[in-house]
Amino acid sequence: MPNVLKELREKHNHYLRHLDDDKESLEYMMTEHLRMGGVYWAVSAMSLLRQLDDEQRRDDIIEWILRCRDPKTSGGFGPNVGHDADLVATHYALLVLCMFDALERLPHRGGVVAFIAGLQQADGSFASDAWGEVDVRFAYCALSSLTILDALDQIDVDACVDWILRCMNYEGSFGPVPRAESHAAYVFCAVQALALVDALEAVDVDRLGWWLCERQTPSGGFNGRPEKAPDVCYSWWILSALVTLDRAHWIDMEKLADFIALAQDQEDGGIADRPGDVPDVFHTFFGLAGLSLMRKADLAPIHCVYALPLEVVHRMHLPVILSMYERG
Repeated sequence: MPNVLKELREKHNHYLRHLDDDKESLEYMMTEHLRMGGVYWAVSAMSLLRQLDDEQRRDDIIEWILRCRDPKTSGGFGPNVGHDADLVATHYALLVLCMFDALERLPHRGGVVAFIAGLQQADGSFASDAWGEVDVRFAYCALSSLTILDALDQIDVDACVDWILRCMNYEGSFGPVPRAESHAAYVFCAVQALALVDALEAVDVDRLGWWLCERQTPSGGFNGRPEKAPDVCYSWWILSALVTLDRAHWIDMEKLADFIALAQDQEDGGIADRPGDVPDVFHTFFGLAGLSLMRKADLAPIHCVYALPLEVVHRMHLPVILSMYERG
C-alpha cells in the first residue's frame, strides 16, 4: 500500500492543485453552493500529502474565506461569497483558517460565537441556519467550532448531549434526528460530538462498535447502512468513530486500504467513491484521511475527532480528547 500511494502522490497533488482551473465548466457552476466544503477537502488533502506550501494560494484562500462572511449575521460564513451563512460552512471556514494558522484574521471572534450559539434550539439541538433544518451534523459542527474558539460555555452543552442521545437507536447506532434510521455518517457526528464534551460514557461501545464493523463489505470498503454499496467516504466516517471508541482493531484494515487504493485514478490522480468511478475532491480527502488513520501510507497523521492534521491540533493546543481505551 505505501508504494501504491507513493507512485500516485504527485498525481494526487496535481489533481488537487488544478481543481478550479476551469471556472466556466458546468461542474464548477453546479457546485457553487459547496465551495467552502470543497476548499476544506482540498486543503486538508494537500495537508495530509504535506503539500501545503504555496504562500500565495494560502493568502488568496484566506481572503476568499473572509469575503464569505455573511454581513446579515453576527459572524457566520456562507459556502461562497454572497451566500447565506450556515453552520457547516462556518465550521469549514474555521478548520481551514486553523490549518493556515490564521484564526487571528477573524475580525470578530465573538460574532462567530454568537452566530453559532444563536442556532441552538430549545430542545438542545442545533439548526444549520436561520431556516431551521436540524440534525446531528450541526451539533457536531457547533461543538467542534466552539471548542476551537474556546467558547463552549456560551451554549447549553447538557441539553445538546441529551438531544444527541435521543438520536440513538436500538442497535446502539445513531440517526440524523430522533427516531430516524441509523446511518454511519451521522454516527461519526454523534460519537465525535459526545467525545468533544466528554460524554461518551453514555454510549454502548461494543454494540455501536459492532454495528459499525458490520458495515465492512466483502470488497473491504464500508457502506453507510445495511445492504448499501461501499463508498470510500465511510473509510473516514466509520474508521474515525471506531478509533475514538477503541474498536478499530475489529475491522480488516488491509482490505479497507486495498479498497481505497483501487479507487484511485491511476492516470490523472484523485480518489473516487469506489473503484472504476470518476474521482472528486470529497472522496480524495476522505480516502487519504482513512489511509492516514490506518498509517497505511506516508501521510501526515490526522486527528480522528477534529478532522484536522495532528500537527495543527498540537500547535493550537486544542483540548486533548481521549479514546475509550485511554479513558480506561
